[in-house]
Amino acid sequence: MKKIYLSALLACVATVAAAQLPLVFEQENTGSLYAWPVLRLPGELPVVRELPDALEGVNDFGDWERRRNVIGALIQHYGIGEKPAVKPGQVEARMEEDTLVVDVTVDGKTLTLRSTIHYPKTGSAPYALMIGTSMLSLPFQLFEGRPIATMTYHEKQVNDYGQWGEHHERGEHNFDRLYPSLKDNGAYSEWAWGLSRLIDGLQLLGPEATKIDMSHIGVTGCSYAGKMALYCGAFDERVALTIAQEPGGGGAAAWRASYETTKNVENLDKTDYHWFLESQKEHFHGDSVYRLPYDQHELCAMVCPRALLLLGNPDYEWLADESMRISAEAAVKVWERFGIADRMGWSIEGGHPHCQLPESQWPEVQAFIDKFLLGRDVDTSNVRK
Repeated sequence: MKKIYLSALLACVATVAAAQLPLVFEQENTGSLYAWPVLRLPGELPVVRELPDALEGVNDFGDWERRRNVIGALIQHYGIGEKPAVKPGQVEARMEEDTLVVDVTVDGKTLTLRSTIHYPKTGSAPYALMIGTSMLSLPFQLFEGRPIATMTYHEKQVNDYGQWGEHHERGEHNFDRLYPSLKDNGAYSEWAWGLSRLIDGLQLLGPEATKIDMSHIGVTGCSYAGKMALYCGAFDERVALTIAQEPGGGGAAAWRASYETTKNVENLDKTDYHWFLESQKEHFHGDSVYRLPYDQHELCAMVCPRALLLLGNPDYEWLADESMRISAEAAVKVWERFGIADRMGWSIEGGHPHCQLPESQWPEVQAFIDKFLLGRDVDTSNVRK
C-alpha cells in the first residue's frame, strides 16, 4: 500500500513539475551566456550513422539550456551561418498607425523593417499574435472569431532572395550591409535574425503601444517559408508556438534519412544553397552527411519546451515527409523527457494541393492555436499521425 501511495505521489509531483516548465521566455536566447563548444574541422568529425542524440549530456531540464545552445551553435557553424545578436540601443521601434516599424542600426548603417498588424474584431487587447513568414498560409477560418492578431513578416526586407524573379546575391542583401563579415550566410540565419528584430520592436514598445501579448506569439509558414518559420521559432525563445507547414528537406526532415531513401526528395545534395552555407554541401555531401554533427530533429528540438506542430503532405514526394516523420519521432523524445509531450505534434496527410491545408487537419491545428496562443484547456496529446 505504501509503495502504491509513493508511486502515485511521485507521478503527481512529476506532473506538477512538468506543468510548471515555461511555455515561452522573455529572452531571444536564454543560453546566450554560454560559450560556443569547440567546433572541429569537418574532416575531423566522426561518422555517426544514427541520428545524433539530442539529449546528450542532459540529465534534467536544468541541463537543457546548455544543450540547446550547443545544438544552435552546430547548426549555425555547419549549416546556415551565424545569427548575430544585437546590442542594446541598436534597435528602435515605433508604430505608424497599425504598422510596426523597426530600425536596426549597426556600425552606422540602418535596416528598416515594416509590418502591418491586423487586429481581431473580437476580444480585447493585448492580443495573441500569429506571424506568417512571407505570408500567412494557414486558412483564415482558423483565426476568424478568435482574439488573435496576425502579421506578415516580409523577409525580403532582410534578404531578398527568392526562387523566382530578380534578387540580389550573397554579399548584396540588406543584412549584408550591416554584417559584411557574414556575407556567406545562408538566408535562413538572416531571415531568423530579421524576425527576431520584429519581436524586439514589439517588446520595446510594449502592449500599450502594440496591443500585443508578448507571451502568446506564434510563427508559421509553408514550403520554403515553412523552413523559415521553423528556424525562426527554434532560434527565438520568445515564440510560444511554431507551426511549420510542409517544410520539406532542410526543414524538419532528417538529412540522414533523406539521403538513405530511394525516392526523389530534397536532401542535402539537392536543395537551394542560397538558403544554407555553401560549405555545408562541400563538407557533408553524399556519404559525408554522416559526419554532420547534428540533424534536423535537433533543430525541431530547439523549440522545446515551447510548442511545435509539423504539418506534412505526402502527395509531394520532394517534401521528404517520411524523413520528417523520422525526425519528429526522434525530436519528441526531448519533450517526453521533460513530461510535456503534449507540446509537440505532427500531422502528415495527403489529398490536397501544396500549402492548402485540408479541413481534415483543421482541428489539430486549431487545438495547438487555442492551447498555446489563447491558453485554452485543449487536449493536444494525440496529434501524432
